[in-house]
Amino acid sequence: MSKHATTVNPFTEEDIKKYTLLSVEEAERAVDRAHDCFQQWKLSKISDRQQCLENLAKLLDARKASIAQLMTDEMGKVKEQGIMEVATCAEICRYTARQSVKQIEDEKRSVDEGEALITYRPLGVILGIQPWNFPLYQVIRYSAVTIAAGNTTVLKHAANVFGMAQLIEKLFEEAGFPKYALQSLLIDGKTASQLIEHRHIQGVTFTGSDETGKKVASIAASQAKKSVLELGSNDAYLVLDDADVKLAVETCTQARVINNGQTCVSAKRFIVTERNYQTFKEGLKGAMSQLKVGDPNLKETDIGPMARKDLRDKLADQVKASIDKGAVPVLGCEIPEQPGYFYPPSILENVTAGMPAYDDELFGPVAALIKVKDDEEAIKVANDSRYGLGGGIFSQNTAKALELAKYHFDTGMVNINGYGLAHPNLPFGGVKDSGYGREHGGAGILEFVNQKSIMLA
Repeated sequence: MSKHATTVNPFTEEDIKKYTLLSVEEAERAVDRAHDCFQQWKLSKISDRQQCLENLAKLLDARKASIAQLMTDEMGKVKEQGIMEVATCAEICRYTARQSVKQIEDEKRSVDEGEALITYRPLGVILGIQPWNFPLYQVIRYSAVTIAAGNTTVLKHAANVFGMAQLIEKLFEEAGFPKYALQSLLIDGKTASQLIEHRHIQGVTFTGSDETGKKVASIAASQAKKSVLELGSNDAYLVLDDADVKLAVETCTQARVINNGQTCVSAKRFIVTERNYQTFKEGLKGAMSQLKVGDPNLKETDIGPMARKDLRDKLADQVKASIDKGAVPVLGCEIPEQPGYFYPPSILENVTAGMPAYDDELFGPVAALIKVKDDEEAIKVANDSRYGLGGGIFSQNTAKALELAKYHFDTGMVNINGYGLAHPNLPFGGVKDSGYGREHGGAGILEFVNQKSIMLA
């Protein structure tokens, strides 16, 4: 009997479309088609791949509004932020075409016996398991470099954004990539896990929770297949003694609620020294109180609904559990009585170890305030986490902040006196339970290639 999934508009709570899931056998046949496509695509000219990427970038630019509207409808993203997401994806395609592909050019080296050639050859079919929160970006950031390297890919997207999954496949074909170079498989997580063991799957890239990511990595490791993991985080933003508190408030407010608070690399724990704590707390409360929550289609809206009811309810449970353990609500922290899967901009203080707000990832617009004695304690608390994706430092002493970022902050990325989601020309990824491997910045294109040494005597 066929299984189904239905996409739901989180603002109206109305069903959008019902989809029939593929069986395991149907999904396996899709992998076989991807493998057959790979046999020709791996021999394609780099210049042809570059042109396809440039074509894809143009398509994305031309259809920003309609693609963003689909994001808004399926997962509640504020439409203006959706337009920015599409623009970022176009830039990723251009950067990959113009810069990343240089990383896979043949390289000659001298050896004692004569000459050697290092060549970067694609592996085959790569399985991508991607989340809903950035439904276009999460797919483009891995697939653009993966396919540019000569691989093909099958995508398991989140069920609540299946419309986007199908659109992405169409866009790749329209851009000139061969049929089956990217296939969006409408499957559930169990089927995706089974596909990792398929003989034609040569690697898997996963973005999502650390709990699920470890399971994916375990299956891949059992098959001696490479995996790349970009997992969750509870990124710490440090407001040090010499910080510009006004700048910190403005930046941290945006960094906490971007994408309705549903961002792996958003600011979540705010670690503030005693000197600045009260001023920062009052400023953050004032700024978050002024945010407009409502229809994600409207330009004036700052925060739309969360993507699904279960996600909103999980966040509410985490907040309640933190309060039960001693956290104090400063703002919000209760589900509003209105249609849509809304959760208000919220602040918790007196947050300590052992609480979900300290230990786990709150995937919604909830800020956790942590007061510390001084700068030294601030970095200790920041690193007191199983996660290590991103983080931030606010200090008017840039040299000191840079030293902390380089030598003492246990994360893959650090913002100093600012906030940024992702940059096509910089590596993106984390350490500890936030995963391993890198995307963007030329690093991603090397994740799924065979760096082959050829010696000529």
